[in-house]
Amino acid sequence: MKLQQLRHFLFVVEEGGFRVAANRANRTQAALSASIKELEKTLDQRLFESGNKATLTPFGESCLPKIQQFISVYQAFEEDLRATAAGDKGKIRIASVPSLVTKLLPSVLVAYSKKYPDIEIVLIDDNAVGVANRLLTGEVDLALGNCTSINQTDIDFTPLISDPIGVVCLKSNALNNESSQSQGLKWQQLMAEPFIYNGTCRLLENTPAEVLNRKARYTVENITSLFSLLRNDLGITTLPKLAFPSNEPELVWINLLDPSLNRQIGIFKLADKSISPPAQAFYELCVTYVQEHYLL
Repeated sequence: MKLQQLRHFLFVVEEGGFRVAANRANRTQAALSASIKELEKTLDQRLFESGNKATLTPFGESCLPKIQQFISVYQAFEEDLRATAAGDKGKIRIASVPSLVTKLLPSVLVAYSKKYPDIEIVLIDDNAVGVANRLLTGEVDLALGNCTSINQTDIDFTPLISDPIGVVCLKSNALNNESSQSQGLKWQQLMAEPFIYNGTCRLLENTPAEVLNRKARYTVENITSLFSLLRNDLGITTLPKLAFPSNEPELVWINLLDPSLNRQIGIFKLADKSISPPAQAFYELCVTYVQEHYLL
């Protein structure tokens, strides 16, 4: 049996006659009658009484709720598939470095959720290496961060923001003065301070400031632990500006003037694999939103 035949059957029942049902189906009455006869032939039972073609037989009466249920489920299924194809339904999985989860992503997610309220979003924060690995293993659809740790042939990377690197220390530290606030700091000025190495300090590699990494007194990967050490005056560190809280009461971020470094932040996906329509919609909205609205 064909789906169209089942729909024609319901049209006749709902409209109370073949002529009106034919108009609804955009068919001639003869074509609609032929469709019903084919359905009856397939079932080997009459659905309508022969004397009054709009009156159901007992067999037709028993078929009616089953066919109604089937068509209802099919329509819901069809609508769900169309919504998913249009990017209106589904799930997306996104991995991001913590600094973007704190500052950039919330505003993007607000805009996305307003446009696509039925999309489920799974957000995972991790360090730059972890974000890359989650993307490469297929755990997530999209990733946000810096792509220096990923083979460029494996990904499709779209830059979003150039995030400057600066020095973080207590506001009471001698490094924090009018001169450094206006002009920034040079790496040589940091040599006398205990240095705390964190994951983003990899950005100092292959620059004169790499000596700071080699002399580090502490190594900390967790951002919460890092800020605890900084607030207890156990040393200084370097961080991208996005990783520094805008309302931090005890610490200060000072631009690193020499060497002048920037972390290139972007959104990336696997180069050799298609992503779902909802993920593609997020990808495009994120790029557009940052270009139009975001100022560092």
